[in-house]
Amino acid sequence: MRVLVTGVAGQLGHDVMNTLSARGIEGIGTDLAPAYSGAADGTPVVTMPYIQMDITDPASVESCFKEANPDVLVHCAAWTAVDKAEEMPEACHKVNAEGTANLAKLAGEKNIPMMYFSTDYVFDGKGTRPWEPEDERHPLGVYGKTKAEGELAVQKYVSSYWILRIAWVFGTNGNNFIKTMLRLAETHDTLRVVNDQIGTPTYTYDLAELIVDMIVTDRYGIYHVTNEGSYISWYDFAKAIFETAGIDHVQVLPVSSEEYGAAATRPSNSRMNRSRITENGFKPLPEWQDALARYVRLLQNK
Repeated sequence: MRVLVTGVAGQLGHDVMNTLSARGIEGIGTDLAPAYSGAADGTPVVTMPYIQMDITDPASVESCFKEANPDVLVHCAAWTAVDKAEEMPEACHKVNAEGTANLAKLAGEKNIPMMYFSTDYVFDGKGTRPWEPEDERHPLGVYGKTKAEGELAVQKYVSSYWILRIAWVFGTNGNNFIKTMLRLAETHDTLRVVNDQIGTPTYTYDLAELIVDMIVTDRYGIYHVTNEGSYISWYDFAKAIFETAGIDHVQVLPVSSEEYGAAATRPSNSRMNRSRITENGFKPLPEWQDALARYVRLLQNK
């Protein structure tokens, strides 16, 4: 099996490539850079081929598909700067909506199964019940709208697809909330963190294992995937991060989203029903507390 993976310079794409390598499956990595030179976590992908590709350029996509000749497409590339998306909506749309459509059209034409990663931001965040995979999309901002458009493109052009909605992502190769908290702890004794956005985090290392489990099957559909465990707020998560890292000098103060004042509106309810994972015979991700402990140990041992 040959697996074409977009966005290998990011958190998820990097872990997918390493997991494919560990499982003895051939992966072909793609991203904007002319060459893949490694990753910030010191675990470069050295055993897999790499092709430069711009997903917003149909000619570049077609050329890459021709060279890679993949059996499966795993589309990790995305515009994920939520606040910046409000300032640059056209650029965000070009990547998340148009870029995904370029890939989906070609995957559909060549009858290649495609995996697409979406987000809790496709929902409006109202209520308290966990979102079901078939719930109606009502995105709040530019980022969520473009990711929802990406979902629609995949469903329109690809007959065999997996759509995985993930949330609160963290991994070794890139920036994330955990790294930000640990960095701020070096210079701050007090931090303000929102306590009215509720969900669960997703460790890309654990997610990559599930991804590889999925792509060797035909169990297609929409899945909600985060680490298992209780639903928490960002405030709860920040406190857990410092406790896990053994940092006791930082006082975490709860604030509302309105008080915090981010440029983009975040969904207050990011609870997602993950039951389809086990219903379709896949192993769920470990609990987020376990994932956090492993991740913090990894960072501290670097």
